[in-house]
Amino acid sequence: MALDMDAIGKKIGPIKKEYNWKDVILYALGVGAGVDELDYTYEKNLKVIPSFSIASIFNFLGEVGVTSNMNLAGILHGEQDLIFHNPIPTSGTLTTEGRITHYYDKGPKGALVVGESDTFHSNGQKLFTNIVTIFARLDGGFGGENAPANVVEFPEREPDFSVDAAPSPNQPLVYRLSGDIFQLHVDPEFAKMVGFEKPIMHGLCTHGFACRALMASLTPGRPELVRRLACRFSRTLYPGDPIRTLIWKVSEGKAVWRTINTRTGETVIENGAFEYGEIPKDEIRFDGRVAVITGAGGGLGRVYALELAKRGAKIVVNDLGGARDGSGEGSTTPAQKVVEEIKAAGGEAVANYDNVATAEGGEGIVKSALDAFGTVDILINNAGILRDKSILKMEPETWRAVLDVHLQGAYHVTKPAFAVMKERGYGRIIMTTSAAGLYGNFGQTNYSAAKMALIGFMNTLKLEGAKYDIKVNTVAPVAASRLMADIIPPEVLDKMKPEFVAPLVLFLCSEKCPVTGRIYNAGVGFYNRAAVMTTPGTVIGDGKKVPAVEEVGAAWEKIVSLQGAREYGQLSDLMGDMLTAFAPKPEKAAAAATVDAPTAERPASVKAVFEKMPQAFRAEKAAGVNVVFQFTISGEGGGEWFAEIKEGACRVEAGKHAGPTCTLAIASADFLALMNGKLPAMEAYTSGKLKIGGDIMKSQLIGKLFKMD
Repeated sequence: MALDMDAIGKKIGPIKKEYNWKDVILYALGVGAGVDELDYTYEKNLKVIPSFSIASIFNFLGEVGVTSNMNLAGILHGEQDLIFHNPIPTSGTLTTEGRITHYYDKGPKGALVVGESDTFHSNGQKLFTNIVTIFARLDGGFGGENAPANVVEFPEREPDFSVDAAPSPNQPLVYRLSGDIFQLHVDPEFAKMVGFEKPIMHGLCTHGFACRALMASLTPGRPELVRRLACRFSRTLYPGDPIRTLIWKVSEGKAVWRTINTRTGETVIENGAFEYGEIPKDEIRFDGRVAVITGAGGGLGRVYALELAKRGAKIVVNDLGGARDGSGEGSTTPAQKVVEEIKAAGGEAVANYDNVATAEGGEGIVKSALDAFGTVDILINNAGILRDKSILKMEPETWRAVLDVHLQGAYHVTKPAFAVMKERGYGRIIMTTSAAGLYGNFGQTNYSAAKMALIGFMNTLKLEGAKYDIKVNTVAPVAASRLMADIIPPEVLDKMKPEFVAPLVLFLCSEKCPVTGRIYNAGVGFYNRAAVMTTPGTVIGDGKKVPAVEEVGAAWEKIVSLQGAREYGQLSDLMGDMLTAFAPKPEKAAAAATVDAPTAERPASVKAVFEKMPQAFRAEKAAGVNVVFQFTISGEGGGEWFAEIKEGACRVEAGKHAGPTCTLAIASADFLALMNGKLPAMEAYTSGKLKIGGDIMKSQLIGKLFKMD
């Protein structure tokens, strides 16, 4: 076995878990709580021990193991970090989404696999962030980088608190009922097979004992005050061995801790960190995030930089320092002034003076972020120049200069930034368009073309970044800047403060941003969304004969009518509508189904459809066809099936294919209606009942390759 290197960054989840007060109490009993802690063991006024969080999403840990392809016979829980955003309710449904973020190579000792997830409650609140490190003892030596050092400083004095506990020899038997049923903790034969003298304690069970000790010492009776609980599991512990948790307060709201085996003196949990305090107000923060902002020496870019820094982001302030039209040798002054403003307010920032108009400049900007802060989480493509002229006066150099900064500049910086974001499985990118691009403005053909091109750039980038949680959006700001200083009357300019644009941009840069591939206008306190809408259109002729020009003219009103217009998410969605435009209309298809019903044998179950499919295959239609259809049928009787057509043969099997050409997802009832002629394919697709992914145009081959009536 070997770790799957392609698994890094791939989304895991959503994983749902329903729980109630009995699960909360069972967990508390599993980590040693009893009659002296009725807050956690009695349903009256019940509270949740915060470490219940990781036990409640144990399935995510399992998915990390399976997705990474680690050897499950050699796994141990290495490190655990829990960040709490809101108190955990005593019942509800938890929804967890995450991804594998890193592999670290420890050579012959093994490998570290790091997964990160966020969990939300059914009440809409984000409850906690989980960062788990699994020690895969049998998966090292793949040539990867070693893990960075994680040093926790402990005071050179006696601990402020020392809490003893005596886990029962039967403790794993109770704890495993909360979800972790790995046989290492109960099966003597398996434990010996993987190198232990007998079953060992769950590391997370000991972790729960430590959490209780920390709360009893620092937040007695108030689990809602726990903000963070982190540690490293350093030694195994056998059931029945006594433990002691040692706690040092290091500052207000912060402590470090470790747990030792008092029988052997060994430390079983090390590098413990505990943070506590009142729940922070619900605000969007960027703590730990790194933002790169081009053209940030003044105007909008400066405001973005200052506002992001106020909310905790580390900033790379890029500005060439040239004139409004891009001329001149540039100056370090604008960018450096903004950096000084940020630092004076207590933030972190570095200046960069590279030119976005060159590939080297783009690489240099991102390198500044990596050198100073180690990563890039946010990119705001804001740099711009103006060289306005009407089309007949527009020289090629003037045209190119504007596109070089706005369009090429966005590409030059986005490409290296995107590579970093993809590796980390997170990113937020903002393109800056303009109303001139969206709607046109006299004398700005170069500027308008560049600004509209950025929307096309975004439309494809959103698809490439989707599975890595990279969200790409575009803002058309209406704000005072040096680009507009002599274009707009002063009295109007005074009302167009760039500060009015920043709230929308910051929201789109945040973890809470729910959208990608969207366009927004923003200015003077007014915000709206712009979109490319496509009319339903009309069919002219039968699709075989090219229509005459006069026929197009006669159908003009139907072609241009916006009634029923829709927004497409990608090219294949549009192509699907075009290719299904000639399908029979619902009423005609229904009538045909009625006529055929008495004589045709219709499949009664989903399974029957796929059993019949090989017999319905039309080999004479499959010459030169190499395609795999993956069917995902939800609901009663559903499941996964695929049909592989290759070299004139058809193979239909249950399960998932490793490389499907296109995927078709539909509920079982709708699927049977479709197969039985009661639901036309076009209606199924356009109504959203049938969702097609991958190469949508290849899905049209199904009707050609199979005769299901």
